[in-house]
Amino acid sequence: MYNVNGCRMRKPLMMVAGVAIAATIIAGAGMKIWAQSAGGATLPEVKAILTTAPQVPPPVYRQGNARVIVNLEMTEVTATLAGGVKYAFWTFGGSVPGPFVRVRVGDIVQINLKNNHGSRNPHSIDLHAVTGPGGGAAVTQLGPGQEGAFEFKTLNPGLFVYHCATPSVPMHIANGMYGLILVEPEKGLPRVDREYYVMQGEFYTKGKTLAQGMQAYDHEKNRNERPEYVVFNGKMGALMGEQALKANLGETVRLFVGNGGPNLVSSFHVIGEIFDAVYTEGAITGQPAQNVQTTLVLAGGAVVVEMKMNVPGRYLLVDHSIVRAMDKGVLDPSRLQVLSSLTSSGRSSPAWAGPAGTRQDAAGTARLNPAAPPPNREEEDYLPRTVKTGQGAPATTREAMLPTKNLTMPVCPWVPMTIRSAFFDLAARMICSWATPSRSSVAARAPALRALASSALRRFWAYLRDEASRSS
Repeated sequence: MYNVNGCRMRKPLMMVAGVAIAATIIAGAGMKIWAQSAGGATLPEVKAILTTAPQVPPPVYRQGNARVIVNLEMTEVTATLAGGVKYAFWTFGGSVPGPFVRVRVGDIVQINLKNNHGSRNPHSIDLHAVTGPGGGAAVTQLGPGQEGAFEFKTLNPGLFVYHCATPSVPMHIANGMYGLILVEPEKGLPRVDREYYVMQGEFYTKGKTLAQGMQAYDHEKNRNERPEYVVFNGKMGALMGEQALKANLGETVRLFVGNGGPNLVSSFHVIGEIFDAVYTEGAITGQPAQNVQTTLVLAGGAVVVEMKMNVPGRYLLVDHSIVRAMDKGVLDPSRLQVLSSLTSSGRSSPAWAGPAGTRQDAAGTARLNPAAPPPNREEEDYLPRTVKTGQGAPATTREAMLPTKNLTMPVCPWVPMTIRSAFFDLAARMICSWATPSRSSVAARAPALRALASSALRRFWAYLRDEASRSS
């Protein structure tokens, strides 16, 4: 790791100057060695294709290594955290998480960093892909309006986190300053049909979860590791509706999953799917674990998961530390819809064929060719239905994935029925109704939902009476 042109900066740096100078002195000799041995002057120069989540840049198909130019601007923006909730995010590139960077092992990566003149705080970058003291943070402590640059050689393949490392580091990360950089091995990764970028993060607000209006950061909650929000891709609902991840029946999907933290470990799980391959902790050159139900994503860490979409439907992406999923990010009570879903359908869509089986749009984002759907199968053929067990007509039933038709109110087996509040039960059942594919109209489901609401109210009042009698 070494400075480019002495780290171009227009203003003197005052904050953390002692730390930065000390780290630079300690690393100075090593930086000169890298400059002599990297051979960067003879490499072709390419500008990195950067994408915002959930999109991923196309694979690195070029021959040999290159000097890859990565331009990042650090900005402070006010945006939506949840319905009716605003927050002042600190960002790389104006988005949370920051842009996805994709390079190859052996590349020389030049980071051109700018702190927007409208920022009110100094910022920096620490890339876990860097081999060298500070990961770049020591030479990129930039005040508002300042610019700096450094470069490093990618020595290790893997999926790595980058984040701001300006004191207070937990505060900068908790405000949204993190992202992922993928360093591909020399021969690249195995081909898949689709790739997506998902990153979990925590937000610590003064107000409680879903308290309306502009919310300020609460450092005491951060110190106590008690977030009000645990979300994917920077806000509640980031992967809902038109923003849902999409795949066609029979396709293999690869998810690059990161955890910005700053505190919690994620138990990443896709409800209704089993991961065919998991590259734990971003170690993409080893043998992947197979047939995995849930995988850990450490704070400041990442994982790569792959799964083949064998059954059409909608699949929930959750942190299976389930209170976070139901109360702090994956359930939005104001809309009662699935917030993080991967939709698999049996239909193909037209696109432009590109090299190596990809599709390339005008912006340079890879869209991979869909597989044709299996013949003579419809989405409704895979709906869950209640099947009687035992002899005769017993009272007990169980759920089974069997072909059925005209199912209007499925009851999903994964809903935790031990939840005491009847309203949560109602919400979960309504989500099941939405999450299970069916061609029944909303009007056809309305009577069943009204009946559930009436039942939930009765049970709720009974619960209150019971609690009152016990307390007395």
